Amino acid sequence: MGNITKFDVHNHRNLTMLVDFYELTMGNAYLSSNVANKVAYFDMFFRRVPDGGGYCIMAGVDQLIQYLSSLEFTEEDIAYLKSKNLFSEEFLDYLKNFKFSCDVWAVPEGNPVFPNEPLVTVKGPIIQAQFIETMILLTINHQTLIATKANRICRAAGDRPVMEFGSRRAQGYDGAIYGARAAVIGGCSSTACTIADEIFSIPAVGTMAHSWVQLFPTEYEAFKSWAETYPENCLLLVDTYNVIKSGIPNAIKVFDEILKPKGLRPKGIRIDSGDITYLANTCRQMLDDAGYPDCEIVISNSLDEHIISDVLSQGAKIDSFGVGERLITAKSEPVFGGVYKLCAIEEEDGSITAKIKISENEEKITNPGFKKIYRIFDKNSHKAIADLITLNGETIDESKPLEIFNPVYTWKKKKIKNYYVKDLMVKIFDNGEAIYESPSVLEIREYAKQETSKLWNEVLRFENPHTYYVDLSPKLWGIKQNLLHKYSEAYKDNE
Repeated sequence: MGNITKFDVHNHRNLTMLVDFYELTMGNAYLSSNVANKVAYFDMFFRRVPDGGGYCIMAGVDQLIQYLSSLEFTEEDIAYLKSKNLFSEEFLDYLKNFKFSCDVWAVPEGNPVFPNEPLVTVKGPIIQAQFIETMILLTINHQTLIATKANRICRAAGDRPVMEFGSRRAQGYDGAIYGARAAVIGGCSSTACTIADEIFSIPAVGTMAHSWVQLFPTEYEAFKSWAETYPENCLLLVDTYNVIKSGIPNAIKVFDEILKPKGLRPKGIRIDSGDITYLANTCRQMLDDAGYPDCEIVISNSLDEHIISDVLSQGAKIDSFGVGERLITAKSEPVFGGVYKLCAIEEEDGSITAKIKISENEEKITNPGFKKIYRIFDKNSHKAIADLITLNGETIDESKPLEIFNPVYTWKKKKIKNYYVKDLMVKIFDNGEAIYESPSVLEIREYAKQETSKLWNEVLRFENPHTYYVDLSPKLWGIKQNLLHKYSEAYKDNE
């Protein structure tokens, strides 16, 4: 498996039992009902982009691979389940000899993804495909949420680096570690989370806290000591007392006395409070006047994409940002509403019967069947035009015009010429064996940047973005309509 590290953060505990309890009670019932080996198809998808955005960034696939590759019920797990006096001996024996045997497809990490298209598809014995529901959702929901938020923040920053600073405000250890991973996939240049660097080889950065400055008799002495310790990478936190009257003058004095005689240049200064635009611009002028136009200005302090956009539009002279709690928790909308739904079953003759979940809320009606996703690109601009969800066996003849239509407002149609398509999902497990090698986190970050650049600017807008087309093929649309008609007729009969 790709992205092998010297240790896994979860080696201290087997996570097989990180499931909702009903996945176990259903498994027990599947066995007792003699349907445990019925082949089922499940899709994991989401219904709405957080923060009113136009797209999300797929993340978490590598951790899902790690989890599915290590499914194993320990003696302690079996003893615990037996103590519940709820599960049959047949079921407990099944778990003792458990071997994962599903096929799994996923959209590779870093791809922009959209509502109602499958991000992960699982095919296998229903007892297994049902059991892994919680961890698929937990893993993909969390990292996709953070990668998406990070991408918004990094786009607001433009070409200025964004450092992920959120570990201390994350929701738990995994929130910090995997949040840092996802933040880098979304576009962050580095992280303050050291263990994330050790595990995933993403750059860890950090300088000083206010406590360093407070420890010394004077701010000048604190800066001087730091510059003597790190002369080639000297970045000073200047807002402990007064940025303009104390911090910057003391920083410049230390740069002149400690670094300049050695022929060295300062790395930068960091401001963590106050009026960002005023302080940044005043500091820029003071540093320039002192002969340090190359000294970078780093800003932190409860930032998000909206604050960053605002201060840059005001002309703030900022070189990079450190973003913490509002990134690592996706504070503005901290829940990614991914769901996991049965979409088909396989009959004994190998044919596939589509299944649908119906709701009075149109948003919650599922797309049935075993599916795949094609992303359609314009040949001239290489911009993404639309995604087309088809039945798994369908192909697209790129030599012919392709007509797509809105699956709800079917009169809205578009004929596409001069295009090419990309099959978006890849197979990551074959009969329970991992067959996909994940790229490194930094490679995924570059891929995400590349793929996001293929979206039209209208989709990238923060406010009222254009709704990207996610359409159904005529065959898939027909199956969905037939199922809706079938069940609506059944309801009529029962009225």
